[in-house]
Amino acid sequence: MTTTTNRLTLDDYLHYDDGSDTRYELVNGELVPMSLGTGKHGAILKFLEHTFDTQASEMGQPWIALAGIVGIRSPRSGRWDTVRIPDVVVIPLEQWRELQHREAIIELNEPPPLLVVEVVSESTKRTDYRAKRSEYSVLEIPEYWIVDPLEAKVTRLTLVEGWYDPTDYRESDRIHCDRFPNLVLTAQQVLNGNVI
Repeated sequence: MTTTTNRLTLDDYLHYDDGSDTRYELVNGELVPMSLGTGKHGAILKFLEHTFDTQASEMGQPWIALAGIVGIRSPRSGRWDTVRIPDVVVIPLEQWRELQHREAIIELNEPPPLLVVEVVSESTKRTDYRAKRSEYSVLEIPEYWIVDPLEAKVTRLTLVEGWYDPTDYRESDRIHCDRFPNLVLTAQQVLNGNVI
C-alpha cells in the first residue's frame, strides 16, 4: 500500500515531511510506510545488533551493526528511485563515519553492507522474500538473513555468482555466518530475541 500518487525523486524523498512520525521506504518513486513492528520484532533487532557488534569487537573488525537507521539505494528498475531501510545492516565503521555527514543512504556507487537482516511480518513477507532478495543480490550484498517469526525459521542467503543460495535454520540449528565465523547462535535464540 502506498501513500502518494505522484512519484518522488531521491531528493524529494530526502526532504519529504508529512508532519507525522511515519517512516517510509521509497519504492519506484512511491512512499511505502514502514510499520513499527511488534515488541518481538524490536527484541530481535536489538539482539542481533548487539550480537553482531560483540562479534565484530571480539574479531577485532572495525564493523558496526545498525538497526533501522541506514538506507540502501536500490537499482530496482526504471528511472524512479528506490531506497530500502533494512532492519539491521553491518557496515565498516569508516563507512558509518562518512554517512554521519550526509543522509544515511548507501549509494549505488559505494560498497554494499557486509550483512543485511530483514525480520518478516505479515505486511513485509512478500517484499522480504522476493523483492528485497532480488534487489540485494544485484547490489552484491554478500550475506542476507531473513528472520521469519511467522514460519519459525531463519533463512541465510549467501551470494554465489550473482544469485543467493538459501539455507534454512530452525529451532536448535546453529546458524553459520561467513562474516562472523565464530558465531555460536541458534535459530531459536534469534527468534526469541535473546539468549536461551
